[in-house]
Amino acid sequence: MCQVDEDYQDGLERAEVPSVSKKCVKCKEASAAVVIRAGDTYCRGCFKEYFIHKFRAMLGKNRIIFPGEKVLLAVSGGPSSCSMLSQVQEGLSQNAHKKLRFLPGIVYIDEGGAVGQSVEERQRTVAELQAVFKATGFPFHMVPLEEVLDLPSSVVVMAPSPSEPPASAYKAAVDHFIQSDSSGCLTPQYQEQTLLPEVQESRTQVLQQLIGSAKTLTARQDLLNTLRQHLLVHTARTKGYSKLMLGDNCTRLAVKLLTSLSLGRGAQLAQDTGFSDSRYGDIILVRPMRDYSAKEIAYYNYMFNVTSVFIPSLDTKTTDKASIQRLTESFVTKLQADFPSTVSTIYRTSEKLQTACRSSCTADHPDRCLLCMCALDTAVENASAFQATLTSEQLSQSKSLGATRTEIPRQIRAPVEQCCSSGGGEDCGRAETGGDCCSSAKEPETIDLKSLLCYSCQLTIKDMASVEHLPQYILSEAQKRQRRYQMREEISEFLLDDGDEGD
Repeated sequence: MCQVDEDYQDGLERAEVPSVSKKCVKCKEASAAVVIRAGDTYCRGCFKEYFIHKFRAMLGKNRIIFPGEKVLLAVSGGPSSCSMLSQVQEGLSQNAHKKLRFLPGIVYIDEGGAVGQSVEERQRTVAELQAVFKATGFPFHMVPLEEVLDLPSSVVVMAPSPSEPPASAYKAAVDHFIQSDSSGCLTPQYQEQTLLPEVQESRTQVLQQLIGSAKTLTARQDLLNTLRQHLLVHTARTKGYSKLMLGDNCTRLAVKLLTSLSLGRGAQLAQDTGFSDSRYGDIILVRPMRDYSAKEIAYYNYMFNVTSVFIPSLDTKTTDKASIQRLTESFVTKLQADFPSTVSTIYRTSEKLQTACRSSCTADHPDRCLLCMCALDTAVENASAFQATLTSEQLSQSKSLGATRTEIPRQIRAPVEQCCSSGGGEDCGRAETGGDCCSSAKEPETIDLKSLLCYSCQLTIKDMASVEHLPQYILSEAQKRQRRYQMREEISEFLLDDGDEGD
C-alpha cells in the first residue's frame, strides 16, 4: 500500500538495450550485425544461416510437398513473397546443403485495374517483376485480375482430393527422387513464360464496378482477397500444379487472425492462418513464411539485396480507421512496438486452433460457402449467438421492411436461347408448333445467396449495392446449387434414411 512518507525520487531503471557491438549469440566470435529480439543478436553469416534453416525446417517438419511435385509460388512483389522466392531459389542452387526437391513456378496477379492504376503504371510494375522472375530461371505466369470475370464455375466447387498417402510414402518418394537425380534422369525445367496479355478497357471497368459495388473499404478488401484466391487456384489447376505457396508472414497472420474474428470468420481461423489449407481439395495452400516476423524479413532483404517492388493496394494512404483490416493492422503494429511479444503470442494462439470439418463434404455437397469455400457455419441450433444476431437484426428492420431487407434475393434469368429441356440439343417441342418455349412462360428464378454463404461472406455481400455485379461463374454456381437443393426437397419423401437401408 502507498505510504505518505514514501520516497518516489528514485526513477525506474531503464532496461538495457542490446547493442550491435556485442558478440553474436551463436558463433560467439563475430560482432553482431542485427538484433532480432532482446538478447538475440546475430552476425551477418549466422543470421543468414538462421533464416534459411527456419524455411527448410518449416517445409521438412510438415512433409506436405513431395519430391518432384510442382509448386506454384504466389509472388505479389512485396517483401515477404519476394523473400520466399529468394529462399526457394537458394534451396535449389547447386551450393545448397540440403536442396529442395520440388519443381517451382511463379504466378503474379496484376491488381492494378482494381486499385485504379493507369496502363503505364501497370506496365512499369510488370516490367520490374518480369526482370526479377527471369533471373530465377523458374517458369512464371503474369495474370491480370480481369481474368477472374471469365473463370469457370468449377473454381467454387471442391474438387476430389487425392487419397492421403501412408506415412512411409514420403520416404519412398525421397529415395526415388534421389535415385532419379543421381542417374541424371531429371531434365532441367523449361522456363515457361506467360506474359501479361493486353487487357481491354471495358473489362477493367467491369472489374472496377464489381469492387466499387461494395460500400465499405472492409468489404472491398475482403471481396478482392476472395477473387484473387479464386484466380490463383484456377491458375494452379490449369498449369498442372498441386500446391500453391503463399507468402503470409507471422505479423500478417497475427493481423489476419484478429481481423477474421472481427469479421465473423472465427470458424475458419485454422484454415486462414494454418500452414496448410485444403479447402479446394486438389490444390493445397501452404504458408512456409508463417514463422518469420516482418522485422526479420525486412532485415534479411536489406542485408542480402532481395529485390521487392512496391505495389499500391486498396488501403494505401488511408487512415487507421478506414477499414477493419487497416485498424487491426495499426493496433497490432503499435502494440508490438511497446510489447515485442505481441505478434508471437497471437501467432502461437493460432497454432492451437483446429476446424472440425466433416469428412462427408464432397464436390457435390452443398455445405460449403460459395465464396470462401469453407464449411458453412450457419447451420447451428436456434439457441445460439448466430440465431440471436439474426433475430435482433430482423426485429430492428421490421419497421422499414420495404426499404431494407435481411434477405439477399436476386433474380437470375436463364439465357433466352436456352430451352427448358436439359437434354443435349433437344427442346420441349413447342417451338415446332409456333409457340414459345415453356421456360419463357415461367417467372424468373429467385436465388437466395444468403443460404449459400458463411456468416462473414454474408456480411460482405450485404455491403454490396447489387450482387448482379458478381462474376458469372459465382452466379451460375449459385443457380445450380439452388436447383439441386430444390430437387432434393421435392424427392425427400422418397429418399431412404441411413437407418432404413437395412429394412
